[in-house]
Amino acid sequence: MLRQLIVNADDFGLSAGVNRGIIEAHERGIVTSASLMVRGVAAQAAAEYANARTGLGVGLHLDLAEWIYRDNAWSPLYEVVDLADRVAVESEVRKQLDAFIGLMGRSPSHVDSHQHMHRDEPLRSIAQRLTSELNVPLRHFSAVQYCGHFYGQTAKGEPALEAISADALLELLRRLPPGITELACHPGYADDIETAYCAERACEIQALCDPRVQCLVVEQRIDFIDFSVALR
Repeated sequence: MLRQLIVNADDFGLSAGVNRGIIEAHERGIVTSASLMVRGVAAQAAAEYANARTGLGVGLHLDLAEWIYRDNAWSPLYEVVDLADRVAVESEVRKQLDAFIGLMGRSPSHVDSHQHMHRDEPLRSIAQRLTSELNVPLRHFSAVQYCGHFYGQTAKGEPALEAISADALLELLRRLPPGITELACHPGYADDIETAYCAERACEIQALCDPRVQCLVVEQRIDFIDFSVALR
């Protein structure tokens, strides 16, 4: 049965280093799509790159907060708005959508969020209404199957580099189910950002660009697409 794969890089626009890593994983590796953080310092550069190319799909990566595990508990590294304030959350979501359209000149191919904040209310229903209006997929809530196993940290933020090795990626591809799957990734060079996910990003680039991965894709007859193709 047909297996189609969207390899989506989160955090596009977060920094120049992250942009550089995503671009490398797209041009030399298997990344077919990216999610743009419009609040990122390098969002303009990311949009300019994407608009100059036809092979990279771009969606909206809603950025409302980031949490980090320290002192045996999760605590916010930053919060853009009060996540319990529905009015403030919806206002920020609309603001970020407008910024995306301003940068890209079009609507996003899909929507997701930083650290999956949209799985919880009030962002969940706000994001669902937004993607219904746009007629685009929302991560976790569409026919596109989501795979988040290619991630280099545990639930407590501890390094798990074995999960983002080339061998781990090869195994994920071998077990890819029929239908359309989104494989999330976070390639980048993180020497210019403060974030909970740093050194792992460069390890992801190595795996995504590993020649063995390219060979396996051909052997397994996996069809690489982006979200715009998934909607047809």
